[in-house]
Amino acid sequence: MSFLHAGTHRLSLARPLIMGIVNVTPDSFSDGGRLDDAQAAIRHALKLLEAGADILDVGGESTRPGAAAVSVDEEMRRVLPVIKDLAGRGCVVSVDTMKPEVMRAALDAGAAMVNDVMALRAPGALETVAASDAAVCLMHMQGEPQRMQQAPSYTDVVEEVRHFLQDRVAACEAAGIGRERLVRGNPKELARARELLAELELRWTSRFSQLDAILAEPTQPMEQRCRSLPSLPIPKP
Repeated sequence: MSFLHAGTHRLSLARPLIMGIVNVTPDSFSDGGRLDDAQAAIRHALKLLEAGADILDVGGESTRPGAAAVSVDEEMRRVLPVIKDLAGRGCVVSVDTMKPEVMRAALDAGAAMVNDVMALRAPGALETVAASDAAVCLMHMQGEPQRMQQAPSYTDVVEEVRHFLQDRVAACEAAGIGRERLVRGNPKELARARELLAELELRWTSRFSQLDAILAEPTQPMEQRCRSLPSLPIPKP
């Protein structure tokens, strides 16, 4: 796959693309509360673009371990003004949500991509994305965000997650979502599955414990590790 089809955008994959995270939440892992209003989130997003981000991922519900659930109406209130503003500027905007209602509203507001920790398993999610021309990132998660890191159990983590993502890709393709619109992302609760990370198109590099497993000097301060990771070699073409 040489490009990613995301709405009206065709993103070349000749080089790694950078996804900038815009959390419009009070309780996200690293920046909860800092961007808890639309204008602050928009200013942050524009700074990410200046720093080199290719895609802006806007989320209104934290999926960190132990995060509280958010209603559909509240999530929409948080993300829709931000998405509409950024999309109106021509930005490539992704919405980070597992709710079909939020997906639909975000796509109507101009989002070009859906980033779903449930991999479109919620009733109506697959159909919502299939009816659009948006890209989708399929994530893996055991259980709900509140409990996903409470001793996740696997017999063979690499094979089980690989098969899960293969099944979800097949479900998407059967629903009419072409491979050029599909991205597989690393599971947030499987920070140390290095073999698995090497196979995936989207890898999170924010403050997660996978940094300790990947970097040679895990004793570095976390901020320094976060800055170092984008410069590491990426073996997958």
